[in-house]
Amino acid sequence: MEKQIVVTGIGIISALGDDKTQFWGNLTKGVSGIKPVTLFDVSSFKNKLAGEITEFDPKAYLGKKGIRHIDRTSLLISSAAKLALQDANVNDDTYGCEEKGIVFGSTYGSIDSISEFDMEALKEGPNYVNPMAFPNTVLNAPASRASIFCNATGLNSTISNGVTSSIDSIIYASDFLKMSRVKAVLTGGVFGLTYGIYLGTSHAKLLSGSDGNPNEISAPFDKRRNGFVLGEGAAVMLLENIDDAKKRNATIYGEIKGYGTSFSPNKVIGKESNVDDGKRAITIALNEASLTADNISFISANANSSIDGDIRESRIIKEVFGDQTKNTPVTAVKSMIGECLDASGAMQTISSLLAINNGAVPPTINCEELDEKCGLECVPDECREMAVENVLINSFSDIGNASSLIVSKF
Repeated sequence: MEKQIVVTGIGIISALGDDKTQFWGNLTKGVSGIKPVTLFDVSSFKNKLAGEITEFDPKAYLGKKGIRHIDRTSLLISSAAKLALQDANVNDDTYGCEEKGIVFGSTYGSIDSISEFDMEALKEGPNYVNPMAFPNTVLNAPASRASIFCNATGLNSTISNGVTSSIDSIIYASDFLKMSRVKAVLTGGVFGLTYGIYLGTSHAKLLSGSDGNPNEISAPFDKRRNGFVLGEGAAVMLLENIDDAKKRNATIYGEIKGYGTSFSPNKVIGKESNVDDGKRAITIALNEASLTADNISFISANANSSIDGDIRESRIIKEVFGDQTKNTPVTAVKSMIGECLDASGAMQTISSLLAINNGAVPPTINCEELDEKCGLECVPDECREMAVENVLINSFSDIGNASSLIVSKF
C-alpha cells in the first residue's frame, strides 16, 4: 500500500501577511496586497504596481548572524522554512539533520544577483569582485541557504520549471517521502521581486498597464483584464508520511492526494490554442487520487489576469469537467497576491489547505464583469463558506509546462 503524504507545517511570507493567520484572514476578506512598487525605481515604467512584501525583517526569523551577504530571495524562503518547522513543532530533537530534506522551486530568484555580480566584474575587473556575492548567483542558493538555517541535510534539490516550479517541488518531495529516503521534507517555492524580471515582463507588454492602459489591475476572468501584475512571496510546507506524523501527534492540515504533470512542445512553438498539456495534468491528478470531477470541492485556478491564459485555462477545465463545470466553484488568489511565478503554486496550495481547515473558499476580487469566453463558476468578491474536501490546484505556464495537484481533507 502506497504511503499517505500529509502536510503538518505551514510557513508563508507574502504581500498579505507573514504568517498563516494573517494571510488567510486577508484572503477571505478580499484584501488586495497589490500596491505601488518601492523596492526599486519604476518611474520610467508605464506600470507601477506589484504584490510587494513590505516591512520584511529577516532578523526576526533567522537572527542577526550570517545574513548580511544573503540576497532577498534566499532570506524570504529561509524565513518561511523556519516558520513551517515552527508551525509543525519540529526541531532537531524531532528529526536528525539527515532525516530532514528540502525541495524548493526557484527559477528567477537569482537574476538580480547575477546581474550585480557580472556588472561589478565588468566595471572593476574579475580580480576585484566581492567573493561573498558569488553564492547568491547560483540557482540553488535559496534551497542551500535554507538547508543551513534549518539543519536539513538529507535531501537538497531545486526545481526550475518556471511558474510550475513549486507544484513540481511538492510532487518531487512527495515521491521522495514515499520511497522512505527521509522522514520530513520542507517544500514550496519563492520569488523575490526583482528589477530584471519587472523590466523584462513590462517591455514584453505582459504586465497590466504596460501598454499604457490606465486600468492597472489584477482581474482574473474579468473582461477588463489587460495583463498580470507581478507579486512576490515565499511559501513552504512540511511534508511527512502519515505514520511518522501520527507517531508524534502532529497537526495535519491535509493530504497530498494526487498530482499530474505534463509538457506540450506545441505551446513553445506558439500554438496557444493547445490545451492538451493542462487536460493531461488534471486527468492524471484525478486518476492518481481515485477521484472524479464531482468529488472536487473547488478549483484553485492558475488564472493570473492574462487575456489568453485565463481563456485557455477555462477551456481546459470545461473540457475535463464537462457538465460538472457549472457546479464547481473556481477561485484565483492571484487577484490579491499577483503572479508570484516560482512561488505561486505553493501559495495556492497553502490557501487551499487553509480553505479545507476553515470551511471557506477565498474569493476572486476585481471580478465584476465576467468574461463570457471563460464561463466558469467563479467566486467573486466575497468568500464562500462551505465544506471543503478536495481541492484541485492548477499551475500552467506559457512555455508548455502544466502541473496539477489535489490536496484533500485528512
